[in-house]
Amino acid sequence: MLTTTAIRLYVVEGQVLFAKALCSVFTQDRSIEVVGDAQSINESVLAKARPNVVIIDIDGTQNGLVDAFERCRAAAPEARMCALTMHSTPELMQRALSAGADGYIIKDVMPPEFINAVKLVASGETYVDPRVAGGWLRRRSNGSRRADLNELSVRETEVIRLIAEGLSNKEISARLHLSEKTIKNHISRIFSKLNIYARTQAAVHAIKLGLL
Repeated sequence: MLTTTAIRLYVVEGQVLFAKALCSVFTQDRSIEVVGDAQSINESVLAKARPNVVIIDIDGTQNGLVDAFERCRAAAPEARMCALTMHSTPELMQRALSAGADGYIIKDVMPPEFINAVKLVASGETYVDPRVAGGWLRRRSNGSRRADLNELSVRETEVIRLIAEGLSNKEISARLHLSEKTIKNHISRIFSKLNIYARTQAAVHAIKLGLL
């Protein structure tokens, strides 16, 4: 059963099999309703679907990113837009964000993280894959860096840096010679202080704060 505030998701993906697979992944989450999918942008169909989030495969439209996002915005002005691609280059990410994307997702992402990315974008945040976000986030950090660092203790700063390096709680525990329960407590406090709720967000913050 869908929740009363389900995210209405529309998928634009050129490969039919991959599009159907994506839709299948998202239908497993009760907070997401897939309201349509297509191989290309169809403004009239998109407008009727009234999505909250549109996922757009940009691999076939790299030379027309601005046009693609403008067409989607015109058809669904209230929707948030996620660029979907197989390319992990900062240059393409920057072009997509400049063209109007609210999210930049790499196709090899794990399904739970993909779902989380869609939820973040739907909530009004910008999602960029942390594997390619470093330079972009560093240029945008400036004034916020010191304030965010001041929120964290020395130990919490160590923990968030190790999260960003991809270590599990068990691995962080071994690295810092602390119990896993202590690490979990540190992570809970980090999430609370930074107003985040996912490890990927923590990794993005670590990059933003220049901890890597």
